[in-house]
Amino acid sequence: MATFKIEGGHKLSGNITPQGAKNEALQVICAVLLTAEKVTISNIPNIRDVNKLIYILGELGVKVSKINENTYAFQADTLDLDYLESEKFKKEGSSLRGSIMIVGPLLARFGKGYIPRPGGDKIGRRRLDTHFEGFIKLGATFRYNKNEQFYGVEAAKLTGTDMLLDEASVTGTANIVMAAVMAEGITTIYNAACEPYLQQLCKMLNSMGAKIDGVGSNLLTIEGVKKLTGGTHRILPDMIEIGSLIGMAAMTKSSITIKDVSWKDLGLIPRVFQKIGIKLERKGDDIFIPEQQSYEIQNFIDGSILTISDAPWPGFTPDLLSIILVVATQAKGSVLIHQKMFESRLFFVDKLIDMGAKVILCDPHRATVIGMNHESNLKATTMTSPDIRAGISLLIAALSADGTSTIHNIEQIDRGYQNIDKRLRAIGAKITRIE
Repeated sequence: MATFKIEGGHKLSGNITPQGAKNEALQVICAVLLTAEKVTISNIPNIRDVNKLIYILGELGVKVSKINENTYAFQADTLDLDYLESEKFKKEGSSLRGSIMIVGPLLARFGKGYIPRPGGDKIGRRRLDTHFEGFIKLGATFRYNKNEQFYGVEAAKLTGTDMLLDEASVTGTANIVMAAVMAEGITTIYNAACEPYLQQLCKMLNSMGAKIDGVGSNLLTIEGVKKLTGGTHRILPDMIEIGSLIGMAAMTKSSITIKDVSWKDLGLIPRVFQKIGIKLERKGDDIFIPEQQSYEIQNFIDGSILTISDAPWPGFTPDLLSIILVVATQAKGSVLIHQKMFESRLFFVDKLIDMGAKVILCDPHRATVIGMNHESNLKATTMTSPDIRAGISLLIAALSADGTSTIHNIEQIDRGYQNIDKRLRAIGAKITRIE
């Protein structure tokens, strides 16, 4: 188990370019299964979860060519579908939650898709009902082996239909869209997720010959086609890493420029950071964060305490609530953080309390942060990363703390952030990886 040692209290400076978006990569890489032709995807983040998905596709028989560190060509012309029912796949697929999104394209193209119960972050319950209810609506038969925790869907043909999703699940919507693009007839999906990742998937599929209308809205209309062609696609910069870097700059009183952020796809993210007092400037398609000695949380207009909560797009992404919470520990003022979507994502706050932060965990979903306005720095400690987003939040806390902190289980951070220690050292962080 690898470890980070972080010497806190050093300012960062310079430029940093965010990696490609992990959540988009997992979707668009699965979409290559929809065609026998070559698909080239660039700006793929070189991170553990994405690399594992690429490996699984290779085991399935997809021809994978690495063009450079962040660009791959995929061709799914001859697949070994027996691999899907092998013990090897049951083991490998269960360790990656994103593997669920191979089911939709396999069902569309080959009439069957199987998946072991996916793993991923221990951040609470994340149902798969939306995925499979959508497949059933399209005409698939569902089966589940409870003993092996193995799911399967099969269909002689898929038929377009109208459906109302019970939740605006991003991966659920992506999976259903990939199944519906080759269904017979027209499919309408209401209460569809409309995150930029999903928009990117739909744009990629349309460039390959799909007919998807309503991209960017919560009502998608899909006219099924017989086949899709190959194509090229470039992944957006990762909005979660961008938010993490904004928080990192504020906590360490640093001035940095985040390059090529695709502002139009950031939604509420800049505004929410501004609500907790962080100054940031748009310079072309870059974000400049000036050095700040202090940042003050805004109250609501009636004077009541600010509440920041997550919501489906265009609401604030739940992946950045832990970052906001950490950054608020050194703000002036107080804020209530309300994590609505996952019931275990705030359980890392005990580590912050050990470091001297003033945080009250009200219940599994809510925490009140009383900012210290940099009058009392966090203190270094030894901790373990419980999941990707909590891990990067603890790293931000350690970078601002007095003394040298240790973070164990950094494989969790590696799952979501490409060479983060190397890239942060390039802008002044004192961080060492110990294998």
